[in-house]
Amino acid sequence: MVALTASIFAPPTFAQAYPAKPVRIVIAFSAGGTTDILARSVAQKLGDQLKQPFVIDNKPGGGGNIGTEAVVRSAPDGYTLIVNSVGPIAVNQTLYKNLPYDPLKDLVPIVQIADVPNVLVVHPSVPASTFEEFVAYAKANPGKLNYGSTGTGTSSHLSSFMLSQRIGTETTHVPYKGANALNDLLSGRLQFMFATIPSVIQHIRAGKLRALAVSSNKPSRSLPGVPTVAEKGFPGFAAGSWFGFFAPKGTPESVIVLLNKSVNDVLPSLEEQMIREGADPVGGTAAQFGQFTQREYEKWKVIVRESGATPE
Repeated sequence: MVALTASIFAPPTFAQAYPAKPVRIVIAFSAGGTTDILARSVAQKLGDQLKQPFVIDNKPGGGGNIGTEAVVRSAPDGYTLIVNSVGPIAVNQTLYKNLPYDPLKDLVPIVQIADVPNVLVVHPSVPASTFEEFVAYAKANPGKLNYGSTGTGTSSHLSSFMLSQRIGTETTHVPYKGANALNDLLSGRLQFMFATIPSVIQHIRAGKLRALAVSSNKPSRSLPGVPTVAEKGFPGFAAGSWFGFFAPKGTPESVIVLLNKSVNDVLPSLEEQMIREGADPVGGTAAQFGQFTQREYEKWKVIVRESGATPE
């Protein structure tokens, strides 16, 4: 009886420290894209540091909505995470009507990995070697310039829409699925495009595309010497991609804190690689990332509505 009573009132056994098993990182896009490349780099470092595999699980489709919803519906135990970007987090709520979840409420921000500005690139056949020359050429040829994007409502589409609007000239949007837009730009079927730096940096270095300006608030360390759109007469122009970790709502705060610290710890070792490939590492607190995503949603909500973009 004494033994039974002792067992009833014995203190509970503490749960095994997190992570006690492999962690799944969902990517809402196909393998080989910017989200996938950045996530794999960080996942490998996290695995080394936390002594458990961080396994990538690609779930593309629906403009990132399929993979995002899968994580929203997952158990909030820290063993299902997502590395996501501007589209599914800040754009799709406005672009897609009746989205069955709210990414700003149903996901918990952990940490921003990187900022990836878009870069305005033109085919060498376009008679413009500088951003100023491009603006003048676009104004002199309304309706004659075609630009590609990786899909309606994507950052590449909305960046070009914003620029055309600010210039005050008409350009023609040609939406594509994935990399086909870049292929047609390289062949000269398209004249210009806002593309993520990692997707075009090798073509810029090889002289196959001409970089005229970046869409970030400050110059990119990956393309030194390339000016920002804002400093070239369009103050406030800021449009690009960013990437960060999120967890399902209800994930323990202790897990969020640990993952935030761990990502911040490993980012310095990836800095040189990221910059070489076209990304600027960020890091910071979970609160800072949450405030940033809210500002991004407010900004893109207006732009999506002005563009009239609808899902393909």
